[in-house]
Amino acid sequence: MNFPPADKLSSALRAPQRYELVADRLKNLILDGTYPPGARLPAERFLASSLAVGRATVREAIAELVNQGIIETKRNSGSYVLQEAVDVIRSGNTPSSPDTSPHSTLEARLAVEPLIARFAAALGKRDAEMERLLDSMEAMSDLSDPDLRQKWNACDRQFHERIAQMTCNPVMIGIARVVASAVDEPLWRQLRDTGIHDPARARLYVYEHRLIYEAIATGNQEAAAFYVRQHLERVQKDMLTFG
Repeated sequence: MNFPPADKLSSALRAPQRYELVADRLKNLILDGTYPPGARLPAERFLASSLAVGRATVREAIAELVNQGIIETKRNSGSYVLQEAVDVIRSGNTPSSPDTSPHSTLEARLAVEPLIARFAAALGKRDAEMERLLDSMEAMSDLSDPDLRQKWNACDRQFHERIAQMTCNPVMIGIARVVASAVDEPLWRQLRDTGIHDPARARLYVYEHRLIYEAIATGNQEAAAFYVRQHLERVQKDMLTFG
């Protein structure tokens, strides 16, 4: 008897994430002509209500379809079905390994990163690498430049990973590496670039990073945890709620 490869078998047994189910439902609605090529999708709030899911799940599903070349999102206008959408869907050329739900990633980050910041603050030390990262982010003002945006995002990811390194705890460093991997996936990047797109918002993020770092460097555990949570809640709103 021939068995399928292990990776295909594990994929078949994996329960789909909610955003994948919504993305598949939207694909079917495109194929049956409910939303033909060129059509504007209903507002996220309407889709969330009609599909009985949260708005964050709808936003994740739409971002996934953008990454697959099925939908185009225009700022301050909405999401539109691309002309080639039906052919793309029928071709079946979609990623075999789905990205982690950004909503799930943010829930996990809100649970663990304030604690990691507490551990880092318990040591109460300044860190030259953290200060270099913050200086680099402050120096990047034109986020419309793709290269600068990529560098800014890399510094942002490294900043959060560096907090764990400052704990000197190998388990926390390992957790931070898992998170860093999740926030470098295409779905996270698509939602981040849609929600965090202007220089003013980037400056606010750097300011919040400064607050986090100073609390850690001065040994203020309560403040470090508070500022991390406040920052991540803002990221959650920017990526999954507003717009």
